[in-house]
Amino acid sequence: MSSWAGRTAAEIAAAVHEKRVTPREVVAEHLARIERLDGRIEAFRAVRARAALAEAEEVGSRADLAELPLAGVPVAVKDNLSVRGEAHRDGTAATPDTPAAEDHVTVARLRAAGAVVVGLTNVPELCVFGTTEGVYGTSRNPWDTTRTAGGSSGGSAAAVAAALVPLALGNDGMGSLRIPAANCGLVTLKAGHGVVPAGIGNGDWFGMSENGPLATTVEDLRLMLGVLADTEFPLPADPPRRSIAVAPRSPLAGVSVSKPYATAVREAAGVLARAGHRVRLARPPYPASLGVTAIQHWTAGTAVDAAALDPARLARRTRVHAAVGRRFVGTVRTGAGRDRLRARLTPFFTEYDVLLTPALARRSPEAGPWHERGWLRNVLVNSAYSPFTPPWNLTGWPAMSVPFGTLPSGAPCAVQLVGRPGTEADLLALAAELEELRPWQRTAPVADQP
Repeated sequence: MSSWAGRTAAEIAAAVHEKRVTPREVVAEHLARIERLDGRIEAFRAVRARAALAEAEEVGSRADLAELPLAGVPVAVKDNLSVRGEAHRDGTAATPDTPAAEDHVTVARLRAAGAVVVGLTNVPELCVFGTTEGVYGTSRNPWDTTRTAGGSSGGSAAAVAAALVPLALGNDGMGSLRIPAANCGLVTLKAGHGVVPAGIGNGDWFGMSENGPLATTVEDLRLMLGVLADTEFPLPADPPRRSIAVAPRSPLAGVSVSKPYATAVREAAGVLARAGHRVRLARPPYPASLGVTAIQHWTAGTAVDAAALDPARLARRTRVHAAVGRRFVGTVRTGAGRDRLRARLTPFFTEYDVLLTPALARRSPEAGPWHERGWLRNVLVNSAYSPFTPPWNLTGWPAMSVPFGTLPSGAPCAVQLVGRPGTEADLLALAAELEELRPWQRTAPVADQP
């Protein structure tokens, strides 16, 4: 491993501030690593090698270099957000190959903070599914390349886990940050509605989708989240004790939780209890209709995003997903289903500060051509391995994935922390405690194997 690839964003920015390295040197090392490793990971759809080096030079010459929180830090951007001068394809051949005239606001904030965009990362078509594959490649988990990195921010997660970049920008409409973070051993936070600017697709999947960071450490996560949200998320010197509900059971009837994820929740609960938190086994009042509400919103969001595209250029699973969703668009637009869910769950979060669940129900599916397989098979596989993420997009409340434990294969396991609106800083503080009390390995060693 080179001297800067594999370092945290905080370490890189500090070194740039202190003139121990230049932004160009940092970016060049990461580009070399991308060239060497991405052929087996397929994290990137497009790498901006020449542009990134030129932009790194510009960052290095800035008069305010010492004040930039992400000075010289290479970042990757999910391929459904605009990067000036680059086309964003959203994982499909149905979108135009037209360079964007302007950066998305989140990308602009990263650049203003001194970050350098090295490339755009792979996504499943229209960011629909929890696996990442399609016409631009199959993003694999750097811990186990026989398995998908997850989705829809799968390329972004794979890039960070393989130390191709220290940070990546993704977004989450039904778990699309938390699913690949859990698979790839990263920490991420889907902030509550309105904390980070959205502007994803045609209406943010009715306000459910949120942009957010993928990182290897809580410090880096806080650093990038602060830039994206244009606010600070300080960790308290003496974190208060929280009331934590532990809910290992799936919110969807008929979906079981595999032993590694159940064990991870039990052990994380024990760690937090020993740290002084009030930890209790609980059963959130998920409604029996949750699965129906989730699939209505999931498919309707795709129907809106696909409306202006040529269906002949979309994969069959996407066409079916959009066709199913068209009948629900009117119902979903009212927001009634989400209001009912919030009303049902709000009393639970007056009794508890934080909900602790498994991040996933089982390990990710095998990497492969899921875009060529049937719609129902994709939906069943996605629902069976990720039942814990959708409720918190529907409510619009903050939720994060935190590495904890390992699977039998040696790949990471993870837990999910959920809070009421406005508690992003509380969740980050709990994640920092878990990181300190049960450290996790930052990058995937399999990525460096020949």
